Amino acid sequence: MRIFVTGATGFVGSAVVEDLMRNGHEVLGLARSEEGAARLERMGAQALRGTLEDVDGLRQGARSSDGVIHTGFNHDFSRFAESCALDRRAIEALGAALDGTAKPLLVTSGIALIAPGRLATEQDAPHPVIDAFPRASEHAAEALAARGVHASIVRLPPSVHGEGDHGFVPILVGIAREKGVAAYVGDGGNRWPAVHRLDAARVYRLAIERAARGARYHAVAEEGVPFRAIAEAIARRLDVPSASLRAEDAEQHFGWFTRFAGIDAPASSGWTREVLGWTPEGATLLEDVDSERYFPR
Repeated sequence: MRIFVTGATGFVGSAVVEDLMRNGHEVLGLARSEEGAARLERMGAQALRGTLEDVDGLRQGARSSDGVIHTGFNHDFSRFAESCALDRRAIEALGAALDGTAKPLLVTSGIALIAPGRLATEQDAPHPVIDAFPRASEHAAEALAARGVHASIVRLPPSVHGEGDHGFVPILVGIAREKGVAAYVGDGGNRWPAVHRLDAARVYRLAIERAARGARYHAVAEEGVPFRAIAEAIARRLDVPSASLRAEDAEQHFGWFTRFAGIDAPASSGWTREVLGWTPEGATLLEDVDSERYFPR
């Protein structure tokens, strides 16, 4: 298959590109810059210069391919609502290009807010689109699937970890460096599901090969790592104390990240493993955190 990948030079997207090519697929990757295009070409992929704002380019990439994997998203949380609106328009453009075909489209979403406090499964509906959380990736994909597009969803956990991670764990490391303490809320028993980026990439590849319509896949290797264990691992590496915070003091320490630091979001991937024949093979989150890559000197 020839697969069009958005976000192809990103942390997750680049792993997806490598896994697809390693398994005999051709890749056309969306690249925002000449540097990104050159990086894709060095990997053996073709590059399409453009951005998520370039609706015509997205349609061109989708039409010229046998399937689409959408991993692109602007993670500037200071412009989150704008990024969510852009994401929805990109998904709708990709879907419009695939309408009337059997070509599959995989859309990326998250697990963290789907079922706080209990084990989320692939059967759980997406988080509603509200002002406080306007991301509509799943809703856009479900609307496409309802009209016949072979659109499905890959949900990623709060921590997709590994070489090059610039997500939630590095944010926690930065906060701990700044504050001189690696903190957790209450007893720190709230849980984060996690997956290694290379294992997540295989979920995308197996799912695009399956080409289902309306499926939800969970790229989850660990159902729930206690937040306190993550904080303690960071504390050991930075040689700073770990400490419990009262809920009312969490925002002063974590700032905008408070909601994520306190979320309890365990998630299962049982159905995904069964239908895709997927077994995670990468390092665990705590194994990764206890390594030099998260603590460059």
